[in-house]
Amino acid sequence: MQKTKFKDLFIVKNKSHKDQRGYFKELIRENKIKKKFPFTVMSYSKRNVIRGLHLQRKKSQGKFISVIKGKIFDVALDLRKNSKTFGLFYKCILSSKNSKSLYVPPGFAHGFQALEEENYVVYSCTRYRDSLSETSIRYNDKELNIPWPLKKKIASEKDTNALSLEEYKGFYFK
Repeated sequence: MQKTKFKDLFIVKNKSHKDQRGYFKELIRENKIKKKFPFTVMSYSKRNVIRGLHLQRKKSQGKFISVIKGKIFDVALDLRKNSKTFGLFYKCILSSKNSKSLYVPPGFAHGFQALEEENYVVYSCTRYRDSLSETSIRYNDKELNIPWPLKKKIASEKDTNALSLEEYKGFYFK
């Protein structure tokens, strides 16, 4: 496990066992990271797609992010009210080749930009999805100034019209 400056946010270098047939890769070992993941989902994204920055407010999820195929620029934004790193983001590259996964703790918004033609991302979550408590922070918020690596960006209407960080603070931290 590789720690970051963000409390409880860390990188895991997954073990791969390779031979002439291909490889076998461990993605998650609950006994090593001391978390339970009852809910696992997958997304497929084409090059330039941005997903996020998403979070659940009331039933916040921890997420263990792994790339099965492709490469992503991954971002986790700290929105924990009393955190020393509130409003700051962590960024990294996750790919099928570098075999890294990122654990994003509850209270963070998460998003990524797909960097290759085909990108398959697996999210193992500490809680089930609660669509009623979902919200998003605008990926291109000028206050955050996230350095998305690809100039062309494809985002959903929901993500394009998400809250700015300032709007989020005003709405949730009155």
